[in-house]
Amino acid sequence: MAISFDNIPATLRNPGTYIEFNNELAGASSTMFKVAIAGQRLNTGTQAAGIPVRVTDPTQATALFGQGSMLAGQCAAFLNANTDTEMWAIALDDNASGTAAAGSITVATAPISAGTVALYVGGTRLSVGVSAGDSVATVASSIAAQINAALDLPVTASAADAVVTVTARHKGEVFNGLDLRASFYDEAMPSGLTLSFANLSGGAGNPDVSVALDAMGDEWFNWMVCPFTDTANLVSLETELGDRFGPMRQIGCRAFIAFAGTHGETGTFGSKRNSPHVSCMATGTSPTPTYLVSAINAAVAAKALAIDPARPLQTLVLKGMLAPSRHQRWSQSERNLLLFDGISTFTVGSDGTCRIERQITMYQNNASGLSDASYLDICTPETLERIRYEQRLMISQHYPRHKLASDGTQYGAGQAIVTPQIIRGQLLSLYRSMEQKGWVEDFDTYTEKLIVERDADDANRLNWRDTPNLVNQLRVSAGKQQFII
Repeated sequence: MAISFDNIPATLRNPGTYIEFNNELAGASSTMFKVAIAGQRLNTGTQAAGIPVRVTDPTQATALFGQGSMLAGQCAAFLNANTDTEMWAIALDDNASGTAAAGSITVATAPISAGTVALYVGGTRLSVGVSAGDSVATVASSIAAQINAALDLPVTASAADAVVTVTARHKGEVFNGLDLRASFYDEAMPSGLTLSFANLSGGAGNPDVSVALDAMGDEWFNWMVCPFTDTANLVSLETELGDRFGPMRQIGCRAFIAFAGTHGETGTFGSKRNSPHVSCMATGTSPTPTYLVSAINAAVAAKALAIDPARPLQTLVLKGMLAPSRHQRWSQSERNLLLFDGISTFTVGSDGTCRIERQITMYQNNASGLSDASYLDICTPETLERIRYEQRLMISQHYPRHKLASDGTQYGAGQAIVTPQIIRGQLLSLYRSMEQKGWVEDFDTYTEKLIVERDADDANRLNWRDTPNLVNQLRVSAGKQQFII
């Protein structure tokens, strides 16, 4: 009997027709991509720290992680931009040794007419009503009361005389720089009223992101949101993501972070990192906090990359991110410099919409310390990940329990046997299908350089070396006009 059956025994004498099903040739693949969001919880939430939980609704996140918590805000920002990608959240407790950031709003002069203050706390708009003749202390109390009434805000407030002290709900560095301002959209201030602002500062002691990384285990999360940019956490993140991308685990993940600061501070920060699996968006002076921008960026990127890992992300809207003021936006040349420092950039439209300009990784130098652009764009590791997955899927689907023989072996038709030549043909067929998807190009060179062979020392092992030519992206168009008059 030449045919290899899986379940019908050879020693069968009972009369009847027996048919087994085998899906090796079905070729139907389905992938549900997943995102993991790491962030801080409040003790008012019900979810224990360090345990991944699937989140599908902002109200669910509020109950799980506490109203006004960082993680609840991250989940809401992600879902506002993307409800299609499966999202999991991993709660972290505050660092017990940390301190909370604090800022202030000072009422410098009292209003002489009634009106409404358009107050923005971390990009969230609040309306504060004032009356003519209110004292500076009264206005300060009204501002504090309005902040405290907004329970989803990541801060609380207290007023003393003319000063409102705004304090982060969480300990740690993430809330340093949290934006406080009025009239983001040039809303009119009540006559006579003047306010001065000091953004939050003094926060210290982030949680350890390793708790979230350990919680991910060997589960394959395609993307991750990390709110922390301190060196210790980034080293842990880069090390784990590099290991997950490696051949022994093959569960690669790209992490999204965000950094706020001056142009010089941002470039300095980026130039010290070198991971092909971390992508950092510079936020400049955007009122939207970095921990929310990283979630928004991940949401937008994940939705597009799941559809096509090779298609550039440029022009995609960062839904929910507020732009820096016009006079504080970086020029084209300034953004170009950041793209050489491992920092992703965005542009701002005339309507204030923020759009991804170029999503790059933080990889900049090879092992010799020389400049290397091989992993510059996030599409490169994303496409490599998908190619590897398709190759693994092909082998596991078509040849799950096959025997291995050398080319030229005269085995019977229907035998569960595979040879190097068969695998070579399958790899070529797969490459052609990926070419049709627009992931790769140059089939002829791939065919010429493809090597498939049995291992010289292990007869049960099949080796191959291929050279996929990843399709590139239209990033720059340049023309030269030599005009005639």
